[in-house]
Amino acid sequence: MSLTAREDLMEQQLLVAAVCCLAVVTFVVVAMLVRQRQTTKRLRNRIGLLESGVGVRENEIAHLVTARLPALVQSLNGRPVDVPGPLNPRLRDVPYGRHLDKVIEMFSEAGGRAKARADESAKATLKAMMRGVQSLANEQQLAISRMQAQHDDPDVLEGLLKIDHMNAQLGRRAQVSAVLCGSWPGLQRSASPLTDVVRGATSRIRDYLRVQVHSQVSDAVVSRAVEPVVLALAELLDNAARHSQPNTPVEVNFQPAHNGMAIVIDDAGVAMTTEELKRAERLLAGQETVDINRLGDPPQVGFAVIGVLAARYGFHVSVDTRSPYGGVRAVVFLPTGLLTRIEDRPKAAVAAPAPAPARREPVPEPSGAPVEQQPSLTAGGLPRRRRVSTADHNTNAAPPAPAAAPGRPAPQPGSVPPGEPVRPARQTAAGLGAWQRGTRSGRATVSHDSEGKSPE
Repeated sequence: MSLTAREDLMEQQLLVAAVCCLAVVTFVVVAMLVRQRQTTKRLRNRIGLLESGVGVRENEIAHLVTARLPALVQSLNGRPVDVPGPLNPRLRDVPYGRHLDKVIEMFSEAGGRAKARADESAKATLKAMMRGVQSLANEQQLAISRMQAQHDDPDVLEGLLKIDHMNAQLGRRAQVSAVLCGSWPGLQRSASPLTDVVRGATSRIRDYLRVQVHSQVSDAVVSRAVEPVVLALAELLDNAARHSQPNTPVEVNFQPAHNGMAIVIDDAGVAMTTEELKRAERLLAGQETVDINRLGDPPQVGFAVIGVLAARYGFHVSVDTRSPYGGVRAVVFLPTGLLTRIEDRPKAAVAAPAPAPARREPVPEPSGAPVEQQPSLTAGGLPRRRRVSTADHNTNAAPPAPAAAPGRPAPQPGSVPPGEPVRPARQTAAGLGAWQRGTRSGRATVSHDSEGKSPE
């Protein structure tokens, strides 16, 4: 083979090797480019997911700060607000979402504990204050009673009766506040007729003259529930009187039922709105703890204390019905377990034969002021009036009869000279005092806050 042929063959072989090398290099480069593109695509997708996740988390944090936590604070303050959930429900399945829910849970528990401690502290403070107020009101009541027994002037007695009535309202306000703080309404009382219970509640409100009882029943309230029912009725009657015109009556009726007795109170005032009815229904149910810090300014404690008493003693109160006069109808339903029957002791006393007058001996009185005897009580716990002699005190004894003037007949025994009052002042005062004692017996004169002496 010639030299030229050999050179051509070598050139061809070199060319083939170069082409092969170039092909291999090209393939490697192409493979690397494809792989790099795929890697770049995956990185871009991952970066996009991370950026999206960061955006979701930032939005979730902003939603936590601006919506969820403020709603939780409002719910802790007693407002009916629902705490919203996360913006993206799928976050509940990842640790980040569970951590956010844990933050909400910890915040809620801490706020609840702080709220409970503040509520207990406020109740303890108010309870101690109301004990002092109730003690002073009871002492003032005793002082008023002593003054009523000592003074015979009708004008003085009228002023004392007004003071006594205002003191009864003060005592009811202190009693309501104490009950909201966990105290008991008062001492256990004997069973009382429903009519006396309503009268006792009426005597504790300002506009007592507007209350009209249109029916009578023979049922009575058991002893352990007398004071709670009186207090609940007093709040309802006061609410009805304050939210109606001063010239309109507040009517009270009794409606017997197959399993109890209903006391119906109708007023001609302003009806309640839907929101007020819902709030009243929630408070009257007595199922939730009453927060004294959320009762408004000034505090509206009527429905709250009624709900506490109803849940504690087993009766039911509703105000969701409109009265026939356009106002509110309040119904207090007393189940059979809170009702009883008592003997008609006044009739029995009248039917009993009276002792012979000859066997009655006068009781000597010491010199000075006459001794006031404690009157006997009726079946409903009211004091029975007794006759008071018009000459039981030297200052109130009738003056000696003047001598007959010439030409005029002598005055007959028992006749009243012209210009003299028909009833002596002491007899009038005794009647007013007996009426006041009867009114005062319808309400609790002594209240205690010791839970160890619970009527239940």
